Amino acid sequence: MSIAAHTRNVVNFYDTHPINEQQILEKLALDGVDLSTLTEDILQNYDMDHYDGVGAIDVLARTAGIADTSHVLDVASGMGGPARYLAHNHGCRVTGIDLTESRVEGAKHLTELAGLSDRVTFRAANALENPFPDQTFDVVIGQEAWCHIPDKPRLIAECVRVTKVGGRIAFTDILERGGLNAGDREKLSQGMGYVDVATLAEYQDLLAAAGCVVEEVEDLSGRWAVILRQRLEMYRSLEAPTIASFGEAVYRRWDDIYTLFVGLIEGGQLGGGRFLARRHQ
Repeated sequence: MSIAAHTRNVVNFYDTHPINEQQILEKLALDGVDLSTLTEDILQNYDMDHYDGVGAIDVLARTAGIADTSHVLDVASGMGGPARYLAHNHGCRVTGIDLTESRVEGAKHLTELAGLSDRVTFRAANALENPFPDQTFDVVIGQEAWCHIPDKPRLIAECVRVTKVGGRIAFTDILERGGLNAGDREKLSQGMGYVDVATLAEYQDLLAAAGCVVEEVEDLSGRWAVILRQRLEMYRSLEAPTIASFGEAVYRRWDDIYTLFVGLIEGGQLGGGRFLARRHQ
């Protein structure tokens, strides 16, 4: 598959994602939340689309040493939930980049509603062509999204390039664990935009080759198997609004591919991991 075709797959995956700006705003309205007084303390209950919620963000913040003086880059920042949470709860500045324009615009709008635009910004950008100068950020983070990005050596090299010497890269991602057949690999590529899925060891090697000391690695596969089964049921609870927004065919395709994905996590072909590395040169 060409890079252009893959990019279209990823953008389409997130343009039709069940968790989106419209869904978040509709749920806020349904719960009687006044948007004129919306705060991050309220919004964080609606906008988190990452495994283990705010607890996982706090782990990344703690391990990476994020403080109120930190400037953080969130690579593949999505709807911006983690970026807003970090700024509000840890006092840092956060910049998010994402390939999908609809996610970037949604993230900007939600951030404005939460009153955090002075500390949290977003822009549409390709992680393989990071738009920032060398050594811009104290910390680079990512959560379960780098599996969409081809050319992992270039991705890691770009993340390291924009990290200050002594700064840290902290991320979680979907990993390949072995036994994934060609048919399922193609379905994940076409249906979820997963490409060049790395292994635990490959990420460690890439970080070391790019000039980092790998300080922590944790296999999260067992924990994620439980979370993702629950997550599948949560997505199914959004059947009606998803069909209303995107049509029944889109919902059925989404359910089919996510069912396959969860089965592969539970079966051990896919898993997850958390990484912490420090740039030393």
